[in-house]
Amino acid sequence: MWLPGPLFPTLNSQAVHVWQAELTVSVERLVRYMGLLAEDERERAARFRFERHRNHYIAGRGMLRELLGRYLGQRPEDLVFSYSEYGKPKLTGSELRFNLAHSGELALFAFGLHDALGVDLEAERPLHDALAIARRFFSPAEREALASLPEDQQAAAFFRCWTRKEAFIKAVGEGLSHALDAFEVTLMPDEPAQLRAIDGSEEEARKWSLYALDLPQSYYGAIAVKSRTKQLRLWRVAA
Repeated sequence: MWLPGPLFPTLNSQAVHVWQAELTVSVERLVRYMGLLAEDERERAARFRFERHRNHYIAGRGMLRELLGRYLGQRPEDLVFSYSEYGKPKLTGSELRFNLAHSGELALFAFGLHDALGVDLEAERPLHDALAIARRFFSPAEREALASLPEDQQAAAFFRCWTRKEAFIKAVGEGLSHALDAFEVTLMPDEPAQLRAIDGSEEEARKWSLYALDLPQSYYGAIAVKSRTKQLRLWRVAA
């Protein structure tokens, strides 16, 4: 259950927090968020061709800064990000781990301590080539499971699989240099989210936790954490 988020959230090493937010915000909030961004973020915002995409980017980055500021007790505009060679942001000198994803009108923000984590989100859309995409990116077992489902269930299974795989890839932080078919996740309607094998190793997969997120209709989301002992807390960013 997604609950209203606390004003001063606190994390311990056994917990992971995921925040859900609407990206369409008032003009007043958008102006406030723009004022929090660093120069490189403003430059990126200016490169968006469509106003909707530009505003969603500004809102998402502004919310991320506000949430990080609340966890760290710092001014959001003072936070300085560094980036891995694959573009994953981090805060130098902090044990706080974070990740964000957005699709359609929603954004997800994940926070934890010490352990690698990744979150992914997809808005459902018509798929006429799910099996073809699966043949390119999914493992043999995932492809077989997807093909075994009735056609009217394949799109949902595809997005379950895709978001779970993307969450893991984002947690590892290697981008698509880590082949999507080199690890296996669950995707069937009656299966809980789970990493089954990584590079053929079930033992490596057991070092991870994978959670499916209960989201509004037509959205799919997942979070991957390199730990087996995490407690998941679900919050909402105030509208």
